[in-house]
Amino acid sequence: MTAYVISEVEMRDLDGFEAYRVLAAKTIAQFGGRYLVRGGKAELAEGKLPPKAIVIVELPSMARLKEWYASPEYAEALKIRAGALERRLIFIEGVVPA
Repeated sequence: MTAYVISEVEMRDLDGFEAYRVLAAKTIAQFGGRYLVRGGKAELAEGKLPPKAIVIVELPSMARLKEWYASPEYAEALKIRAGALERRLIFIEGVVPA
């Protein structure tokens, strides 16, 4: 079953953010993933907190998603991410087909 990574992101350092994005994108592709949403304009429809930049990545399965997140390749991107951006990260399985 398809799985998704949902990130709510706040940039801290532009150069670091760009370096992270390049590295993260490369690792996502290596694990069969693709971006569905990557920082487009977000509008608040309900709730109180203003939306931050949203990123949604699709991977083939939750197992593959977790392999990507724990991989040595992505670990390099995480080193950069620590100083470049703050985020809230959610892993979620897709809808089971009827």
